[in-house]
Amino acid sequence: MPANGTTNGHQRVLKAGVWAPIPTFYDDNEELDVATFKSHVVRLAKAGMQPVVCGSMGEAHHLTQDERVTLFKAARAALDEAKLDDTVLIAGTGGNSTRATIALSKAAAEAGADVVIVIPPGYFAGAISKAALKQFFLDVQDASPLPVMMYNYPGAAGGLDLDSDLVIDIAKSGPNICGIKLTCGAVGKLTRITGATGTPGFQDYPRKSAVAPEFVTLGGFADFLLPTVLGSRAHGAIMGLGNIYPNALAHLFELSHKLATSSSPDPKDLAKAIALQDLASEADASFARAGIAGTKWWLHKHNGYPTKRVRRPLLEFDDARGAALEKEEGVRKFMEVEKSLAQ
Repeated sequence: MPANGTTNGHQRVLKAGVWAPIPTFYDDNEELDVATFKSHVVRLAKAGMQPVVCGSMGEAHHLTQDERVTLFKAARAALDEAKLDDTVLIAGTGGNSTRATIALSKAAAEAGADVVIVIPPGYFAGAISKAALKQFFLDVQDASPLPVMMYNYPGAAGGLDLDSDLVIDIAKSGPNICGIKLTCGAVGKLTRITGATGTPGFQDYPRKSAVAPEFVTLGGFADFLLPTVLGSRAHGAIMGLGNIYPNALAHLFELSHKLATSSSPDPKDLAKAIALQDLASEADASFARAGIAGTKWWLHKHNGYPTKRVRRPLLEFDDARGAALEKEEGVRKFMEVEKSLAQ
């Protein structure tokens, strides 16, 4: 297998962009549906939405380690078969111990991932101090063959919430720490992190891997993508909504990035970006309420995916709730944008 981060000698680089946490698809018996998974990865990547495999949307903690590795390999194979050489594959390897996280990070490297994303181990959250969190990430990044992105999602980590001082400290101390995804929704925290890691002085803390030459700060929602990139100077986002509106959100990111990097931004681009962000915010709220099951229901009905199954104890989204979701104004109007850009 080629070195991680390369295909046919071509170097992939973690940089500003947008990613979708890919759902894990199942058949009616809750066995992995690898064919649908691969097809979805390629469809999104062709729209400019890069994949995060085995994250929260992917029901990572409902999967065995072997199943996660199967999906890492399938995603890399799908991207290689589609000749999507620039697409960075991020693999979720967080576990409830340092040892398990390191083992899965090594397996992700062997499976062809480029970067791993790691959530804090929240099972014993009450016993995990800031010192323990720092040691956890430093131990993982030291042993991982791949660059390590931190993942701050208190709702899925027993309430553990990395503050900006701790994130910056870990970034300075760990040369294999390549970034952070903030699903806490704290814009001030995001701004403080980008402010600290985007300065010339931070270059005194070089990154270890050519795949991740700079520290990347990503938001965790579509509902503030424009402020994330333009106001907070972050690098993009990992968004569940990217599974439904990949073209529209990739376009919003492109406009946001253009505005953020231009010395003389075009007011027309700003107006377009604001209008798109308004729709994205409404649609994101709708699908946040619908959750993983609602996303799978939509893909089953509107994209022809074989089933809408989730793994128990999660329950499927019923058609009555789906019909109500379809009628929500932001969902409908943003889908009009998505369809116009997909043509």
